Amino acid sequence: MLTVLLVDDDADVREFVGNALRGAGHTVTLASDGEEAMRLLDSICFDVVVTDIRLPRANGHAVLRHARRAPPRPDVILMTSFAAVPDAVAAMKDGAYDYLTKPFEPEELSSRLARIEEARELHRATHEAPMAGDGIAGLLIGASPPMVRLRERIETVAPSDAPVLIVGESGSGKELASRALHVKSARRDGPFVAVNCAAFPETLLEAELFGYERGAFTGATRRREGRFQAASGGTLLLDEVAEMPLSAQAKLLRVLQEGRVEPLGTNESVKVDVRIVSATNRDLKKRVSEGAFRNDLYFRLNGVTLAMPSLRERRTDLPMLIHHFLRRFVPQEQELPEVTLRAWGALMTYPFPGNVRELAHAVQHAVVLSRGRTIDLEHLPEDVVGGQATQPDADVRPLNAEIKRFEREYLIRALAVARHKRTRAAEMLGISRKNLWEKLRAHGISDAEVDE
Repeated sequence: MLTVLLVDDDADVREFVGNALRGAGHTVTLASDGEEAMRLLDSICFDVVVTDIRLPRANGHAVLRHARRAPPRPDVILMTSFAAVPDAVAAMKDGAYDYLTKPFEPEELSSRLARIEEARELHRATHEAPMAGDGIAGLLIGASPPMVRLRERIETVAPSDAPVLIVGESGSGKELASRALHVKSARRDGPFVAVNCAAFPETLLEAELFGYERGAFTGATRRREGRFQAASGGTLLLDEVAEMPLSAQAKLLRVLQEGRVEPLGTNESVKVDVRIVSATNRDLKKRVSEGAFRNDLYFRLNGVTLAMPSLRERRTDLPMLIHHFLRRFVPQEQELPEVTLRAWGALMTYPFPGNVRELAHAVQHAVVLSRGRTIDLEHLPEDVVGGQATQPDADVRPLNAEIKRFEREYLIRALAVARHKRTRAAEMLGISRKNLWEKLRAHGISDAEVDE
């Protein structure tokens, strides 16, 4: 629950709103004018200030500016009449968290406070998150159920020499998972070699994988061993394996069957001892049905499948990931910058189609623009802040459908932050436990989905 300073010169509003907030479990202090509010800010630490804009003896803008200087800085929600909405919007640019147009229902204010409380929980989790450790935990960061299951599966699979196929969206960490497999295997002291199958044209990919003798093709001025030989005794990652041309697939299949490679320009074969890990963001079964990928090679590579969860499937890992990237991009001698609640809100609602790679870029972007100080909305990439506003009209869905989608995702997120304790989640959301149960049922949110 939050400590709230409520400022309004209307005694009826103070009593009505104050009682509603106390009923929701918040600690509320009342002030009737701007000067009284500023004196209270100088002597008491508040989480949130809820203030009218039109006040006697210093208006809401003055209270906002004063609150911005008060340590620790509280969030400010403005109350205003419809006619003064432009003033409230201007105050938002000066750092106000949100505004409400009078008259409003107490539930509207409670929902704003619930979002602030959630963001503060996330902020605490970020700054209390442990440093990434060694081994798998240091490579695959996260404590969400999907990441726990992934690490457990890697622990199980790594000791064998079975080929592994890692599938997942771009930026979800497939190469990190392959490195974790190598680190936990008996081959950990051997080399780990990665090759991007989409980065080379057909002839050069074969040369890259299998090696070549001098004069094997134009430009081959010296002998070179391939990636298979370089990885012998260790692990070879075939990244973006779905993009491998059919001719290279046939040669790869033969290498996997015989355990020997034949460099270009020679008839002599060389024995290799390599564990194969493949990765792709494509549907390999579909590529097989389209004739773009060999069926027999697919079964050779797909000894065990590891599915990488997208960032959307493990949003509760965001605090830990952001903490990790802040430590990576902020110079070691500097303290980690604060992330404002507005920036938190943008990070938590953005879908991150580029997954963890895009999150890392967003954090680096923010660190550079903020110069290592407080990270706010203006320091985040434009896509994260509000790229959805620039989407074409064809992408605009009916408002009711979007509200329902948002509410469903928000309920699941609130339960995750509350560690699946429904009473706690209901308190954070500012609704009763019965209301929460009704909403879960209305959105078809099952116990398995909530507790996974």
